[in-house]
Amino acid sequence: MLISRESITSFCMYLHERECSEATVSKYLHDVEQLRLFCGGNVEDKCTLIAFKQDLQKRGYAASSVNSMLTAVNRFLEFAGHPEWKLRLLKLQRSTFTDGERELTQRDYEKLLMAAKRVGDERLEMLVQTIGSTGIRVSEVRAITVESARRRQAEIRCKGKIRTILMPKKLCKILLAYCKRHGIHSGQIFVTRAGKPLDRSNIWKMMKRLAEKAGVALQKVFPHNLRHLFARTYYKAYKDIVRLADILGHASIDTTRIYTSRTGTEQQRQIERLPLLI
Repeated sequence: MLISRESITSFCMYLHERECSEATVSKYLHDVEQLRLFCGGNVEDKCTLIAFKQDLQKRGYAASSVNSMLTAVNRFLEFAGHPEWKLRLLKLQRSTFTDGERELTQRDYEKLLMAAKRVGDERLEMLVQTIGSTGIRVSEVRAITVESARRRQAEIRCKGKIRTILMPKKLCKILLAYCKRHGIHSGQIFVTRAGKPLDRSNIWKMMKRLAEKAGVALQKVFPHNLRHLFARTYYKAYKDIVRLADILGHASIDTTRIYTSRTGTEQQRQIERLPLLI
């Protein structure tokens, strides 16, 4: 089986026809390109694919990253007419705790907002609060419009599904005040100076610069970590993982459990308190 740039372009069209998100398409194309480079554009048989899988592990990729890349490759194999060559994913035991060094705390969140206010970056301050208080994905920021703020709810279209996000009254109030000050009368709220919607790359870079100004570890500050903070805060307050899964748009509660995992430090403290040592 030959993997040419033309076949990857056709794969791209195949993914778009199946309404995959732009982020998914971009990642799948990147991962298939890694396979093409590894095998020189020629997959002779499944042994070539197994060697690719082993090479990823030797290169030090985390098991979850290996599985993510294999998922992309398997999708390409289906497209190319070789489903019999699909690879088995690595078996992973779900971790019962998260990495505390990457967890964004409430205090970190407050420091980010204070830093944005201090440097006068009102747009970024509003953006961080919007993601933090709704739990939306960075790709869903485009759904936050003047009209949605007035209705106090936004319609999110993602991964072939439509869900409605209820927006806090206080958030809507400050967003509408922000729009009034900046002459935004309709449509998307978070736009560039040229009036184009902020994209994932824009937001990522803005948040990294803000982290430096706020004195928060860079590895903690990225859009998806605000979503995790929302999930942990909601679960701590209401202990309703089913409702939380609905709010986040998760198809499986197992995914939501990852968001609500405690840090290793917290779990260690719990274990230390057990009265089982004499």
